[in-house]
Amino acid sequence: MDSPRRSLPPALRPVARRGACLALATALAFALLGTHTTPQAIAATPGPAKERTVRVLLVTGIDHPAHAWRETAPVLQRLLESDPRIEVRREENPDALATIDLTPWQVVLIHFQNWERPGPGQAARENLRAFVARGGGLVSVHFGCGAWHQEWPEYQAILGRIWHGIGPGKPQHDPRGPFLVHWVDREHPITRGLEDFTTTDELYTCLTGDAPIQLLAQAQSIVDHKLHPMAFARTYGAGRVFLTTLGHDVLAWTNHPTVGELVRRGTCWTAGVPPVVPRATANPASPIAP
Repeated sequence: MDSPRRSLPPALRPVARRGACLALATALAFALLGTHTTPQAIAATPGPAKERTVRVLLVTGIDHPAHAWRETAPVLQRLLESDPRIEVRREENPDALATIDLTPWQVVLIHFQNWERPGPGQAARENLRAFVARGGGLVSVHFGCGAWHQEWPEYQAILGRIWHGIGPGKPQHDPRGPFLVHWVDREHPITRGLEDFTTTDELYTCLTGDAPIQLLAQAQSIVDHKLHPMAFARTYGAGRVFLTTLGHDVLAWTNHPTVGELVRRGTCWTAGVPPVVPRATANPASPIAP
């Protein structure tokens, strides 16, 4: 009996040859990729055009009742992802830090405070500590400095400054309103080229700690007339840490573009990439392009 190829009309034989070649190439590709690779997995694999190289795990989900994390977390994610290099995943259960493999992430961002309930337990704490110690980036915003209050002393050693708690002689913050944020270190990669700015937020007066920090920005309280840190950077083990007390609500995050620029730059710095978007990859219409 004639083979199927010979039984085809002459006009269709080139098509059959091309189909056979394509089938052979596909089979070879699957053999090289492994027996568990599927067409769907190949389609989902980021291609060379994918520019996002800073993967951020934004941990949120609980906070003081005055902090509407369901509103601020998505805004914070959008602000970060306006840098084309940053990709954010929101985790709305801080206890998941106990089981999440942090290896694929460059940065963990603390956007929670376990108000009147225990913080994530020992496994979560050790997972986060080891991640930073071996070179991971850690970012804390606003009341993230109050997580694990009086539960985990090493958190202060990692962040450098934490919330001092409540009680006599422990002021919390100025009345919410406008204040001037002044850059202290204008040569740090996070702050270079930025101008002092006025934001509408809570001016935190509630940090404690004496670990070495690189103070980046400060503001003067209208209550005690002292200068208080608004942003700083430091290292812990092989990791980098960035903290800003800014970010009480959506208005605080969006009322001035420098607030978003600050947290983007701080996040990239902790990941070990240039804080400023390179001109070659920046969108010329984007406000984050220098």
